[in-house]
Amino acid sequence: QVQLVESGGGWVQAGGSMRLSCAPSAFTIRTSAMGWFRQAPGKEREFVAAIVWTGGSTNYADSVKGRFTISRDNAKNTVYLQMNSLKPEDTAVYYCAATRTVLTMISGVVDYWGQGTQVTVSS
Repeated sequence: QVQLVESGGGWVQAGGSMRLSCAPSAFTIRTSAMGWFRQAPGKEREFVAAIVWTGGSTNYADSVKGRFTISRDNAKNTVYLQMNSLKPEDTAVYYCAATRTVLTMISGVVDYWGQGTQVTVSS
């Protein structure tokens, strides 16, 4: 069973920045694409961003385009989510996710989930 180990998260003021990290415990075809989802209180979990290890192509939700950047460090086997210009509406539990393709992830079909990390943006 692959585990996704997340780090980062916490509290930040609106307009601030924060970086999340996620590292898979192993690589399989089901970790070919990595990404992030988030879930705010009372809302459904939603897609945020995704990246593939090979080639590094990315995809973002419209709500975070231009503010969030997903990247990967192949040498460190780690995926990052750099969040800038944070807004109170970005407050949520952020979950690292892994699956076969970016399109699969966007559709919500995820093979592995991280434990989740709280991000709180105060106004």
